[in-house]
Amino acid sequence: MRDPVTDFEYPDAWVAACRSPDRLDDVRRGLAVLTASGSVIRRGFTTGTTAAAACKAAVLSLAFDTVREVDVTLPCGITVRLPVDGYRGQASCRKDAGDYTTDVTGGLEFVVMAAPSLSGGVQFVPGEGIGSFARDTPRHRQGTPAISAPALDCIRRSIDEAVEEADLSGTTVILTIPRGAEVAQKTLNPRVGVHGGISVLGTTGFVEPWDDHVTEGVLDRIARAPGAVVLTTGRLGLRYSRLLFPEHEAILVGNKLEEALRAVDGDAVICGLPGLILKFMNRDVLAGTGCATVEELSATPLWEETAHRELAAFRARCPRVRVVIVDRDGRIIGESP
Repeated sequence: MRDPVTDFEYPDAWVAACRSPDRLDDVRRGLAVLTASGSVIRRGFTTGTTAAAACKAAVLSLAFDTVREVDVTLPCGITVRLPVDGYRGQASCRKDAGDYTTDVTGGLEFVVMAAPSLSGGVQFVPGEGIGSFARDTPRHRQGTPAISAPALDCIRRSIDEAVEEADLSGTTVILTIPRGAEVAQKTLNPRVGVHGGISVLGTTGFVEPWDDHVTEGVLDRIARAPGAVVLTTGRLGLRYSRLLFPEHEAILVGNKLEEALRAVDGDAVICGLPGLILKFMNRDVLAGTGCATVEELSATPLWEETAHRELAAFRARCPRVRVVIVDRDGRIIGESP
């Protein structure tokens, strides 16, 4: 049985140990994760998925009055059905965090107003509660909404599907998150230069339920992996790890690099984007740089010297761990000496 989100092949022993066989279909569909102990843990949905569902419901309710659920095709290609509350051009959807119990955005309401466009075409307007960048970053200009490219594509695709289904010539869609500014104070946004609300994100469309049970499953995979294992922190890192190290098993560990390395029996590689990796090697890496994030640092003249210093120091502490840092296009921008 394979996880359609991560492409991980579950060992037969895990499937046999499953304590909830009736939930294995959710695992096959990518809606849940199976762990080594046999427990099944539900994935949640990202802010981008929630926003897309609310937008689609608002547009559909222009034609069908009441809308109670919508189908959304996620960035990972899986189509899911979400509950919504749509009525005559207004709709809402609450963010489902799944079994990720510490997700501070869990339960947050996304509200959308939609109106037919007299001039045709589709206009999407990010409104109250959505953060914006306080200054220029390597990927965003000051003042632009904090909406990631995969999330925006999912939102626009969902709106377009609704426009076609409702047989509209066009629409204007305004997305708001009424408690977005309040909840954002509990996130990293103020520290990374996003002000006024939360970020609308979602590389796959799912929120991974990173709790102790999943850690157990991850550590079991690391212990079972033949040869050197590649540890990575996110979805892009997982993709590039598989491309760069096709002969090794690449395992997504999120921000649990310390626990993962303790489980390694032999050599290991850490591969991924710079943010979590450099902060793991040195939590004070940004001190004195004037940068709010490691990604911002990577675009400055300070990057080469800083990366070389931190990689050399980490290699001295952990000589059996190779580190390969890539950017979002897969280019290697730092590597252990």
